[in-house]
Amino acid sequence: MSSNRRPPAPAKEDRCTPLPWHQPKSSEDDLDAPARVQRLLASPSYREADEDVTLLQQPGMRGVRLHLDYSKAEEILAAHHVAHTIVVFGSTRIGEPAAAKRRLEAARAVLQASPQDAQARRDVRIAERIVAKSPYYEVARDLGRIIGESNRPAGQRLVVMTGAGPGIMEAANRGAFDVGAQTAGLNVRLPHVQFPNPYVTPELCFRFHYFAIRKLHFVQRARAIVVFPGGYGTLDELFEALALVQTRTISPVPIVLVGEDYWRRAVDFDFLVEEGVIEPEDVELFWYAETAEEIWNGIRAWHAHPQKPVQRVANISAVAP
Repeated sequence: MSSNRRPPAPAKEDRCTPLPWHQPKSSEDDLDAPARVQRLLASPSYREADEDVTLLQQPGMRGVRLHLDYSKAEEILAAHHVAHTIVVFGSTRIGEPAAAKRRLEAARAVLQASPQDAQARRDVRIAERIVAKSPYYEVARDLGRIIGESNRPAGQRLVVMTGAGPGIMEAANRGAFDVGAQTAGLNVRLPHVQFPNPYVTPELCFRFHYFAIRKLHFVQRARAIVVFPGGYGTLDELFEALALVQTRTISPVPIVLVGEDYWRRAVDFDFLVEEGVIEPEDVELFWYAETAEEIWNGIRAWHAHPQKPVQRVANISAVAP
């Protein structure tokens, strides 16, 4: 009998002699055994849990889905060293000026063919209003460019983040794309097919199952929230941010409303103060701006203010002068 007095050589990656379970039961012993084994391998119950999409879609797995929804984006953003974001919200319907003008011309052609059509008249009025707001597309694009260029030469520390959709979101992503900067987009599953805009960095383009987790990622790294004219989705994101800052659930962060005329008509904040449902200081949680330079300079001034929240000091070196 040999004695092992020396450590053996490291085991090989593959065994020289197969173990009993390396092969299915032979048909020599049971003619139907191989077919039975194949049915077992194909059974959903045999599928490993993390590969079982059907299981993950069950109501009882909602907690797991919430965790995965958060963790996937968190892991990828961290791996790409995305520490800070400027979040841009705005209407999906406010596109490039040239495209807005084409839609107006098409609407006018329909009205010219049917001058008594009330819907055609309404379509022309709306198309005219979209044309009037289309310069905001260029403002958002300019802002994305400024943010993208602010990272040089230090690297991608501050990233434009949007909802990955068209319109204003596209413009902000596009501005960063124009200067070769990373830019993030957080899409979300909807009942109908939708496409992310083509200017989001592929490695930073996400689709979420839950709106709530998507919103969490919007605010988690935000060093400013910039809100262009928009509808229900834009208003939802704006008021959630305002409520979080108002209640100090999150530390104060710059909130910029772009297009004062639009916002003063869309939301009468002074009326809310007069009605006693918010305090005068709550109107100081945001300010208005019109140009990309004004937005950017305001954000920088906010972060450079001596009364800025202390916990933000270590996190804004990419923004502060």
